Amino acid sequence: MEILTPRLTLRSARPDDLAAMHAVLSDPRATRWWSTPPHETVEQTRIWLRGMIANGPDQPDFVIERDGVVIGKAGFFQLPEVGYILHPDHWGQGFAGEAVAAAIDHVFATRDLDDLIADVDPENAASIRLLERLGFVRTGSAERTWEIAGEWKDSLYYGLSRADRAARLRT
Repeated sequence: MEILTPRLTLRSARPDDLAAMHAVLSDPRATRWWSTPPHETVEQTRIWLRGMIANGPDQPDFVIERDGVVIGKAGFFQLPEVGYILHPDHWGQGFAGEAVAAAIDHVFATRDLDDLIADVDPENAASIRLLERLGFVRTGSAERTWEIAGEWKDSLYYGLSRADRAARLRT
């Protein structure tokens, strides 16, 4: 599976993505709001990558390539919840938004789903802006939803309907 955007390629994960994904998942800046602490070993990333690969090419969860280099991942490890992570060297250039938008549009074009969801840390202002730019609206919140490395995190919940995404694309 492969999706091309103006600057990126989204594709199914492969075993040879290990080093690049470890660079992302072991970086404390990248994993600050991720669902796990930074990976301490390549073996942790290997297990994570095996899980991503095991979901198969039909699962809309993609590594993100820029100029042939893997810089992160975006998509749906488990539908309907979107997730994404990008190496900090590539932040602030619109790559995450470009990749997530492509993954969302792919899901709405190929799946019989009317609503997508996202769970974001209230302190993750950049991710909140990204979701809202894509048309997600806040649907709720909860305290102490994730315990990561002994620290409790809260959640803001967001949703995006197929109809809202279509209307946004028409304007």
